[in-house]
Amino acid sequence: MVGRAWEVELGRRLRGLRVDRRLTQQELADRANVSLGAVKHLEQGAGATTGTLAKVLHALEQEGWIEALAPAPGDFSPLELLEQRRRAGKRGRTRTRVRHPRAAR
Repeated sequence: MVGRAWEVELGRRLRGLRVDRRLTQQELADRANVSLGAVKHLEQGAGATTGTLAKVLHALEQEGWIEALAPAPGDFSPLELLEQRRRAGKRGRTRTRVRHPRAAR
């Protein structure tokens, strides 16, 4: 499942959560502090911002979705990664001098 199909499935599941809680789209929009149109777009898979998704998930008490979608990465330092690559590059680059035999004269 990719792209549009994934968005539609996500919207379908969010709609199911809303209906299970017996909330109207307007009630969810009010709880999430987003517009009614934003909730409709999200449920239809017609595009929404990550901010809208986060607010709606919070209003539905489904913060666990975020962890399921993207588990928190370990500590990451781009500068440390750069330094590791620089050191690995130096170790991997050994200069070897190839001497060609001189042609007999």
